Amino acid sequence: MSDLLRKGAEWLGQQRRKHCSSPVDYIQDGTTVPVQATYGKTGFTISDGQGGSVGAHVVDFLIMADELNLKPQEGDSIIADGVTYEVMNFGDDGCWRWSDSYLITFRIHTRETG
Repeated sequence: MSDLLRKGAEWLGQQRRKHCSSPVDYIQDGTTVPVQATYGKTGFTISDGQGGSVGAHVVDFLIMADELNLKPQEGDSIIADGVTYEVMNFGDDGCWRWSDSYLITFRIHTRETG
């Protein structure tokens, strides 16, 4: 019997790429890889140590691992709609994490650099 949840996650990932993504260029070590990516964000809260807190978010890009064919690294760049984003570490997550349990989609953390 096949794993129906895995097949469902793969199908949903393909549908997201087909209907909910935009073309971007992923750049690592001078090599540019054109891929489809879905915009996302990850929110976080930082305590100021005196009972207050500040909330913010980073821009994420969801990219299918089979399309990117490399592992994201801090300092890589993503160019989307003419805007450059730098791949950056985000706490204990590092600069990316899996967006699903089946290792289908990267969730890559970035910040806009221009």
